[in-house]
Amino acid sequence: MVNFNTRPEILWRQVWGLAALLAAIVFSWMAYGFYQPKILRELEFVQLASWLGIVQGLLAAVIEPLIGGLSDRIQQRLGSRLPMISVGVVLAGLIFVTVSLLIEHSPPLGIRWILPVLMTAWTIAIIMFRSPAIALLAQFAPITELPQANAILVLVFGLVGAIGLMWNARLYSMGASITFLVGAIVLVLGVYILRLFTPKHFIYPATLNQSAITIPRVLLILIFVIGLATGLEINLLLSIFPQELQTQLPGLKVEFIASEILIVSAIASVPLGEWTTELGANKSMLLGLGAMTGLMGLTLLNDNNAIAIGLILAFGVSFSLVFISMISLVLGKIPANRAGLGTGLYFGGSAGGTAIVSLLMKLIGIAPVWAFLLAEVAFLVVAVCIFMTKKITVA
Repeated sequence: MVNFNTRPEILWRQVWGLAALLAAIVFSWMAYGFYQPKILRELEFVQLASWLGIVQGLLAAVIEPLIGGLSDRIQQRLGSRLPMISVGVVLAGLIFVTVSLLIEHSPPLGIRWILPVLMTAWTIAIIMFRSPAIALLAQFAPITELPQANAILVLVFGLVGAIGLMWNARLYSMGASITFLVGAIVLVLGVYILRLFTPKHFIYPATLNQSAITIPRVLLILIFVIGLATGLEINLLLSIFPQELQTQLPGLKVEFIASEILIVSAIASVPLGEWTTELGANKSMLLGLGAMTGLMGLTLLNDNNAIAIGLILAFGVSFSLVFISMISLVLGKIPANRAGLGTGLYFGGSAGGTAIVSLLMKLIGIAPVWAFLLAEVAFLVVAVCIFMTKKITVA
């Protein structure tokens, strides 16, 4: 294991504060994703239950870059992204509490439509602070050390995500009202820890003296496309291949296989963060996505139980490598004072990729072999985009 104190140039206290907020986001998002279709079906919005997530993903693809750019302007004016992050968290928490109360008291038929509206508003509130929060990494570590700092976020994401998948039964026993109330409390607690660990007007020196730098529009488009293709491949992995592996390991549940992939990604994140720092974000991103694509092909050909277990472990490592690399890749290609725009474009593209996978599964279904072929296309798109970004000069 890497001793974090050997990287004194990284502001570890602030990174752990950001990790606390990320843990709150992951928990809240999983609770929301678990209960959203159930609530809509209970309110007799059966068709809407299958379409709302897709619409929200497409909405995020448009809104997230705008919010990221807005956070950059707030950073320049106020010297901090924390006010915008705090406002987004408070809004998300209030909406969670409101939904909790409405569910508890069973809204009349005439105003039931307000729940899907509030759910969409909650998604927008999350968008308001997700990209600005991740963009804080540009202030907490120099570009060369971003993979090591981001490894902490991957560690937290993997552990919380895995626990959430295995605790579906616990969430169900808590009920939607209590779960949403807990989600609101967790979000507020997460932003409190971040603010506690981060000075109000903290600016890392790398963000200064960059106001005159202009970013070519083609670079921004490429970042969005990288996010879209990466989101597409990751969602194909998590949506299709745990089921495929479950046919090879019938004694395991699909949720357990998915959670094992996330746990392995969390465990692997710390040593991989150090290695990615030396390898570089471009190469490690391509290595992670390429390995993930190859493993999908091996899964389709495999019929051996022992190899299936090895595939789960390998998927976790490749997943970790991609997540460690992605933020470093984006923030390494744009000026630090436009980090919000960069992360917004990437996560907006990723949300679009998620929506595309959901749409394809709903309309025509995706057979595992077609998922593999789509993942190959996504990998090639990312490779071409990364190659093109190397040719672009930011002046």
